[in-house]
Amino acid sequence: MIIKDLGLEDVKLIEGKKFIDSRGYFSVSFNKELSAALGQKDICQVNNCYSKHEGTIRGIHYQLNPNAQGKLVRVVRGAVFDDAVDLRKNSPTFGMWVGEILTAKNQRQLWVPRGFGHAFCTLTHASLLTYSVDNDYSQDSDRSILWSDPAVGISWPVSSPILSEKDASASFLKMADVYE
Repeated sequence: MIIKDLGLEDVKLIEGKKFIDSRGYFSVSFNKELSAALGQKDICQVNNCYSKHEGTIRGIHYQLNPNAQGKLVRVVRGAVFDDAVDLRKNSPTFGMWVGEILTAKNQRQLWVPRGFGHAFCTLTHASLLTYSVDNDYSQDSDRSILWSDPAVGISWPVSSPILSEKDASASFLKMADVYE
């Protein structure tokens, strides 16, 4: 696997190798070497997220400490514009974001470390993501930043996305609980 830094501390793009033959392909999406390279010990849960429609935005989601989660995100069907936002109040890159196109075809993965928010926009109908997390979900720690917050300024590929009620009414960064 090739692991690339994306300019925000600990956010990584992972490019795996595909072994292709006449039947299709085989690839490894996670192993102990990748776990060690990401500084992680355990993945405790794997989530699936299906979006029916192109132009769906989910996020910017995160959990507060002590329930913060690192997420290893990959697309198994379709394509998304995937983003990580630095929400560490004392970080020199606080409020900054990086984004990558993840597709079932390119097999890229994005590592979103603890202390970062995560969001994505579907670029195709019927997109399916999996993300492996290193901490359990806690509803009490669950938070969201508004997808269109100008203080973050993500360059989304859509202007009128499909949103959940939660995402449409999320907090602005300046008013949100973030990581100390």
